[in-house]
Amino acid sequence: MARDHGESIGRTVGCRRCGRKRGMIRRHGLRLCRQCFRDVAPQIGFKKFS
Repeated sequence: MARDHGESIGRTVGCRRCGRKRGMIRRHGLRLCRQCFRDVAPQIGFKKFS
């Protein structure tokens, strides 16, 4: 299924925003490190609870 959409299977090189390789969030095809995710999360519809 991933190949049908042009995505590779397995580990990716790094964060698509800054290139960092640690703290990756790959779920839902995000491919962002946790620091970039915190910056971008409100813009892409994630809400912080608690």
